[in-house]
Order: sequence, then C-alpha cells, then structure tokens
Amino acid sequence: MALEIERKFLVDLDKWAILPKPEGKLYHQGYLNDEPLKTIRVRVAGDTGYITIKGPVVNTVRHEFEYEIPASEAAEILNLFSPPKVEKIRYRILFNQKTWEVDVFGGENAGLILAEIELGSTDEPFAKPSWIGREVTDDPRYYNSQLASTPYKSWGI
Repeated sequence: MALEIERKFLVDLDKWAILPKPEGKLYHQGYLNDEPLKTIRVRVAGDTGYITIKGPVVNTVRHEFEYEIPASEAAEILNLFSPPKVEKIRYRILFNQKTWEVDVFGGENAGLILAEIELGSTDEPFAKPSWIGREVTDDPRYYNSQLASTPYKSWGI
C-alpha cells in the first residue's frame, strides 16, 4: 500500500530570496478529478509525465499511487481535460538528512512559496530550516488541487 505522509509549510520570502538554491524543475499540473475522497492529477515535470491518484488526507496521511507516463501524453491530457493548471518551479533541498521540496508558484499563484517534507511516520521528528514559516498542512486552500481552482491571487491577501 502506497502512503504519503506529508507536512506543508509557508516559506519566509526574505530568507528564501538569499538562500543558495540548486537548479529547480518546472512543473505543469492539472486535476482530472478533485473530490474529498479522491484526487487525480496529471503532471509534466521536466521531460517526464505522471498520473497520480490520491485519497483523502487523514491526520497528514493519505494513499498515493503515482505512475510515469510519456510527457507528450501528459501534456495532451492537461490541454484536453484540465483547463485550470498549476505551474511552479520545484527545488529539492537537503537539510538535516531530509529532503524539502520547495514550490515557487507562477501564474495565478505567483507570490506563493510552499515547502513540503515527506515523513516515514506521523510522529517522525524533523528539523526545520530557518526559512520555514507557518505550517499549513491542515489548510486545504494550500492543496495544489485547490490552488488550481481557487488561485492564491484570488484570496485577496
């Protein structure tokens, strides 16, 4: 059984701006289905495509099944079946033996930067880098599927 145990945080924009970063990867993704019980995502990440099925989040845990598909097919699926899309550049940053995935959003979500960490268990301890801000794991507005339909720029923040 594939489980995702993930915590999500806002990023301090000033600290992020001065942080040395590795090269990021451009992501385009959209959602074929976004219901409380299941989310189906199609993504193009660099030159690779993916289709992902996720279950509901329960205490930061959910079922996740991800499969690689040709990038050209993923792009075609996005264009045909998922008009609102999320675009972002993802940076993978190693800190204290854990990889943080930091997403710098573009388009209608420009100005938003989120960091995620995947854990082995819900109670696994982890260290936070100085550029990590407030936790938003339990705020569904920050789910990428929600950002596709209700972009950050529309929040009036």
